[in-house]
Formats: sequence, C-alpha cells, structure tokens
Amino acid sequence: MININNNLSLPDFTEKIHHFWDLSGQKIMRIEKEFDTSKGAPVFTIQGKYTSRGWTEWTQGFQFGSALLQFDTTGEKYFLESAKKNTLDKMAPHLSHTGVHDHGFNNISTYGNLLRLMTEGKIPFNQYENEFYKLALKISAGVQANRWTKTKEGGYIYSFNGPHSLFVDTIRSCRILMLGYSLKHYLPGENDVKISLLERAIQHLISTAKYSVFYGKKRDLWDIRGRTAHESIFNVNDGVFRCPNSQQGYSGFTTWTRGLAWAMLGFAEELEFIDYLEDNELTRYCKKSDLLNLMQEAAEATCDFYLLNTPSDGIPYWDTGAPNLYKIKDYLNVKANPYNDYEPVDSSAAVIGAQGLLRLGYYLLKKGDKNKGSRYFQAGLTILDNLLEEPYLSTGKNHQGLILHSIYHQPNGWDYIPEGSNIPNGESSMWGDYHARELVLYIQRLIEKENYYSFFNCIKIQEK
Repeated sequence: MININNNLSLPDFTEKIHHFWDLSGQKIMRIEKEFDTSKGAPVFTIQGKYTSRGWTEWTQGFQFGSALLQFDTTGEKYFLESAKKNTLDKMAPHLSHTGVHDHGFNNISTYGNLLRLMTEGKIPFNQYENEFYKLALKISAGVQANRWTKTKEGGYIYSFNGPHSLFVDTIRSCRILMLGYSLKHYLPGENDVKISLLERAIQHLISTAKYSVFYGKKRDLWDIRGRTAHESIFNVNDGVFRCPNSQQGYSGFTTWTRGLAWAMLGFAEELEFIDYLEDNELTRYCKKSDLLNLMQEAAEATCDFYLLNTPSDGIPYWDTGAPNLYKIKDYLNVKANPYNDYEPVDSSAAVIGAQGLLRLGYYLLKKGDKNKGSRYFQAGLTILDNLLEEPYLSTGKNHQGLILHSIYHQPNGWDYIPEGSNIPNGESSMWGDYHARELVLYIQRLIEKENYYSFFNCIKIQEK
C-alpha cells in the first residue's frame, strides 16, 4: 500500500525536473545517433541499448514524440527539427495502419504534439503545416474507428488479436477519435453513411468501463473493486461478453499493472475531455452527467486499487497476482525491490499510473472534492518523487534508457535478465521513457503556471 507523502508540494520538484530534462536530452540524442532504424522501432533496452521487438510497431511515435516533449520544455531547436523530419519520413504508415489499435499512441505523440505546439504558439504558425497535422489526425481517427466490433449494447475498437478482443489499454487510443471528432471529421461507411467518431469513442469508453474494470459486485469469484482485465473476450456472432483474459498479465483473473495504469490514465484524461464538451454535443448518444459519473467511477476504482495493491513507494510489481510475490516478505508494506529473486517490478506502470492519479486528483479538486482530490494528487506526486531518483532514474551516460526497471512481456520471456539475476531488471522501455516525459511536463506546467497540459490542447488551449 502506497505511503502517500502529503508534505510534497510542486516547488519541491523544480531541481529534480531540471536534472531530468538534462538526462532526457542526452538519451534522445544517443538513441538517434546509435539506433539502427532499419531494424524497426526501438522498443526496450538490452544491456542499456535500445532494440526492436517485432509484434506491432506501436513505439515509434513515442521515440519522435519524446523529442517534441524535450523541445516543449527546453526550446532546443535540434529536437523539434529532428522530430519533424522523422515524423514526415517515417510516420505515414502509422496513419493508415489497419491492423492495430495503437493510433492514439503513435499519432497523437507525433502529429498531435506538433499541432499542439503550433496551437499553443510554441512553434510558428504555418497554414500548410497546420492543415497537414490536422489531416493526419483525421485519417488516423477514421482508420482506428473502422476497427469496430458491435456488442449487444454498443461496441468497441478491437485489438490486434482480432474482432473478439477488447484491450484495456485501447482506452488511450480513444483520444484519436476524440480529436478527429473535434476536427469535424467522421468515418464514411457503406452507402456513404456518416459514422460519428464521438459516438464510437463513447461506446468504447462504456464497454471498457463495463467489461475491463471490476467493481466488487460479484461478477466472478475474483471481482475485487478496481482491478482490471487486460483483455475482454466477446462472441463476435452475437456480441455477447464471454470472459476476461490476459496477453501480458499472469491471467485473466489477476491484474496486469500496466493495463491497470492505462485505465487509470485513460479514464482521467477522457473525463477531462467529456467535461470540456457542451451538453448538446452528447445528447444524441448519452446524458453527459451519466457518462461523467461512469468515467469517474471507473477512474476512482482503478486508482484506489492501485493505491492499495502497490508497494509503499508506489512502484508496482508487474502483476498483482504474480505467482511468486508471496515469496517477497511483506512486499506491499515496503519499497519495491527491482533486484529481488522472484518477480520483476514495472516502472512503466508507475509513470503511467502517476499521471492518471494526478489528473484525476486535479479534476476532483476543480470540482470541489478536496479530500479525494488531494489524496490522488499527493499519491501521484509521491510516485513521481521516487521515480526521479535512483534506482529508477537512469543517470549512466552509456545507458540509452531514461527510466529503469521497466519490462515488456513477462509471460513471453522477452525481457533481458542480467547475469546473476533471476528476473528482468535494469532496463528501459520506449513507452516508459515517453510517459515519464509526459508526466514531468504535466507537473512542470503546473509549477510554471502555463496552460494546462492535455492531449486536446491541439484543438483548444485548456486554461489552468
């Protein structure tokens, strides 16, 4: 259970943030100079060097998006020009990729960030560039929305496993549909039917909240409030839910912590977006207050589960039901040990989950709920405080990663196990490093009283 530090305040992070961005810039330049792009996108490190792992190319946007976040905070033109060139040269296939559910990862990190920087006035306005970024987001939104399975009550964006499969992490891909809708785009269907991107995003949110998140209502013997299933399986013939499952967790009846973190952040971000919409934009599909209540219930449940089932420093092990956790003495009441002999931690779940906690806390504070809001916000600060120090912050000049002790796929055994260790440790992931940068930028903007950082700032700047 996380030991929340209620004494932390935003100014406490100023020096750590400066150190973080210094290291971050060094890592980005090392990867660009040393990584062989002919092998695909960088995914995770092996002995400190980024390597590819063929499954889907879902991490390339994080590489170039990292450079954009670096430019955002430092203003160093090298990172902007590098990211613009790489986005133009290498990201086009990700816009029309019909085989993945990852559009909200790849394309918001690149085209979305570029449009946001222009909207916020951090790069000069250029009409053709502006329309190019908007067109890219529209195409990506349409392609993602077309990856659709109908259910009895609505539907969902199906994962790369096929039409039967709803992934919990796809909640973050809903953002691309929301941007497409905000840019007044739609998906043209058979007989020129205009399919609403907002409607599909809403239906996916509802399906994820209903089937990927548990609420302690005796759905099955392991129905514990706030836990998540990585994958939900449906009968595609009649749209009926069949069972929970997992690809990267231990089982469908345990909680893969990175999937939990995706839900925490996804629901919190989409709470912000739905709250921003006018009531009449939602009237055709649902009642705004009902949707907000559902999103908030899912966000609070998942965040509460994380707080209760994570070690005292807020860094989780890879799955809350990992089979050998019981061998780590009193593991929930002490700091996570990435060098233990039994189960790996996953720092990437921590950086994603921390942002979810901060956003939910900030949202609730704005709504006047001081008790809950402060609890979640301070929990997010506590995790960040620990991530910005060793053994998680990568200070070695020869290591290309930024945040250490991230893992990719424990069941498949893809992660590197150092000599003398029994478990993977000491390595980084491209999604972990990117989301660490997002997390730090989020806090930095609050410290410096800049515009509130949200994915839809590329459409309309959110005031603090």
